[in-house]
Amino acid sequence: VTMWLLLQSLLLLASCLPSAAAFPKGCYPSEEEGLKTFRCSNARLTEVPRDIPNDTNKLFLDSNRIPFLPRDAFRDLPLLLELDLSHNAIASVESGAFRGLAEHLHSLDLSSNRLVSVSKDAFSNLKAKVNLSNNPWLCDCRLQELIRTVDLVAGSSGGIVCHSSAQEEHVGKAFLQVIADTDFCNVYKKTTDIAMLVTMFGWFAMVISYLVYYVRQNQEDARRHLEYLKSLPSKQRRSEESSTISTVV
Repeated sequence: VTMWLLLQSLLLLASCLPSAAAFPKGCYPSEEEGLKTFRCSNARLTEVPRDIPNDTNKLFLDSNRIPFLPRDAFRDLPLLLELDLSHNAIASVESGAFRGLAEHLHSLDLSSNRLVSVSKDAFSNLKAKVNLSNNPWLCDCRLQELIRTVDLVAGSSGGIVCHSSAQEEHVGKAFLQVIADTDFCNVYKKTTDIAMLVTMFGWFAMVISYLVYYVRQNQEDARRHLEYLKSLPSKQRRSEESSTISTVV
């Protein structure tokens, strides 16, 4: 009877606990400082796991091989407070990747990835402190808009360095240092306006050229026809000339 009761208790306990086999290899749940934590550090992951407990408060996906963050990647984690995605291979973040995290998330680490350019919409409504340092950023208007949208972790701005830029002298410099003297979005607007003016002038020149050609061609045809009429007998010529003159007019 004692063995039977013990076995029954073990089965009941197992049914109440999440199965370790359901988690990806190298991932495990724990509790740290009263917060439910899920760790997948150095687990050789190539995508965000799907079987993360939905009551997780702290999620560590650092030091893996995740290449991009798809839309709604963390949709089922409404209680998430901290998200560590550092030291991955993330080169793309889709708009809506952090949807559902706006209310509670207060820390997001995307440092040491492969981010070159990300739309500000990917971080819309996020109130979290964000770390974007140590990525191969392209310094342009898009990055300028992104930096103005997110709330950077204190001391991390110096790690946002221009890996490439339209202007060679910016390469290797901290982005915040560069935009102190250069407004990338204003430069882009001016370039766009000039391009539009050049395009409009080109179309206008084409229309004028066509009209000039059309008028000259009609004048030439009329001149040839008049010369032809002059070579005709006088009676037929007067009739044809009156018809030609009225057509030209």
